[in-house]
Amino acid sequence: MGFYDDEDNVETYVKMAEGYDGRELVAALRQHLPPGATVLELGMGPGKDLALLAEAFTTTDSDHSEIFLRRYRRDHPDADVLVLDAVTLETERCFDAIFSNKVLHHLSVDELRKSLHLQAARLNADGLLLHSFWYGEGTEEHHGLRFTYHTDASLMAIVDSEFEKVACVRYTEIDEGDSLYLLLRRSSQAQSLPSTDAS
Repeated sequence: MGFYDDEDNVETYVKMAEGYDGRELVAALRQHLPPGATVLELGMGPGKDLALLAEAFTTTDSDHSEIFLRRYRRDHPDADVLVLDAVTLETERCFDAIFSNKVLHHLSVDELRKSLHLQAARLNADGLLLHSFWYGEGTEEHHGLRFTYHTDASLMAIVDSEFEKVACVRYTEIDEGDSLYLLLRRSSQAQSLPSTDAS
């Protein structure tokens, strides 16, 4: 069982996340993505960033935790929700952008590389990725959760020719310069997977 498959752990996280959201990240995405574009959020958690994304875009919500999804569906019964693992990304749908806020740092370097490869195939032409991470080096484990820290250089070493870098920006969430986000555009060399959805 994963950390967020436990009701108490989810409740603890929701309380810990109070006062924080991805407003700065969503603003960066809005500079490069037209209103109404389709956006998939990986690891939506309690849905705080999703609400910000939904102000400008057509959103699809996803998480690997059924508890987070169930909590969100309770208040948003018409929401477009997917159960997704960020590593395997088992969906045939395509999107104009894929977004996550401090989610992919739970992946190992190899898992992140695999995830980015699969995300490239789930983007429409010229699609965007925007993902944030804690800034630093190395890996730690807390309460059974892995935290992999990244720098500009370590992230770009994982990205291959399927993407072109738009921006890699450090910002502050708690302590000065403790975070960074990576904004990538799908390159013409990326190959798409068959899609059964027009989005």
